[in-house]
Amino acid sequence: MSISSKSQQGRLDRMLTMEMARVVEAAAVAAARERGQGDEKKADQVAVDAMRTELNNLPINGRIVIGEGERDEAPMLYIGEEVGYGGPEVDIALDPLEGTTICAKNQPNSLAVIAIAERGKLLYAPDVYMDKIAIGPGYPAGTINIDATPTENLHAVAKAKGVKVSEISTCVMDRTRHADLIAEIRAAGAPVRLIGDGDVAGIIHTTEAEATGIDLYMGIGGAPEGVLAAAALRCTGGQMQGRLILDTEEKAERAKKMGVTDPNKAYTMEEMAQGDVLFAATGVTDGNMLKGVRFAKDGIYTHTVVMRSSSGTIRWIDGRHVDNSKF
Repeated sequence: MSISSKSQQGRLDRMLTMEMARVVEAAAVAAARERGQGDEKKADQVAVDAMRTELNNLPINGRIVIGEGERDEAPMLYIGEEVGYGGPEVDIALDPLEGTTICAKNQPNSLAVIAIAERGKLLYAPDVYMDKIAIGPGYPAGTINIDATPTENLHAVAKAKGVKVSEISTCVMDRTRHADLIAEIRAAGAPVRLIGDGDVAGIIHTTEAEATGIDLYMGIGGAPEGVLAAAALRCTGGQMQGRLILDTEEKAERAKKMGVTDPNKAYTMEEMAQGDVLFAATGVTDGNMLKGVRFAKDGIYTHTVVMRSSSGTIRWIDGRHVDNSKF
């Protein structure tokens, strides 16, 4: 690639970071209109519709690798769908409404989320569970290890941070499958922050531990959400590991078709989201890091974060949208 081509690519990437903000803002506003209505499917569908419309306005040749499911399961933003009207070839991971239950109940930390990377640089993960562990920036490489016990990881993080284990707060999804994990964390003397849904937000919260009070994330959640979270941590300098849970022949076969050759592999953050990664999220409901959409007489207010891994740039965007017809 020539110097001029590299320069053009760089400019395009910078433009894409801002265009991505429009994509997640549109999805968040659409979903926010359904906050507290108790209809998860409708909230998710309007977010999907809005995000797909905006993606098709981007100057990219985009391919969905993390989306709403397989083609026969989702009519829009399905895995493999092509979006955009022409430009660089990129892979896209997205969740138009991260935390559908949260939105339907109008509870904290529901988001619209997207990540974009060069073609072939995002893990092509099947829609299965993934065991995950994550911390934010500022720790020595290798501080956490998915093959270590929760107690060992707690002590490792506490030692690296220079505090007692009792000062390390761990975020865990409130699920029956995590009963033993939660018990071990508490037995080690550490507090647990339980969340009902939205593990992308839970993992991202480790990047702003002083503000969110979350130092460490552990537990089992969706593999697609794991890839999205890894993209965000790539941009902030955090650490994450994940292992797909392929506990049936059907899941193992689906993973194999997507290129997973080692079903027991522990993926690093860099393996889940490689190269130059762009990430954006807009708050749907108020949360620890992002404010939710606010509807006012003078416009619609949104709060968005946009990140880029190659530069480490993080932009916080407070938007006021006067033209309500856009949404």
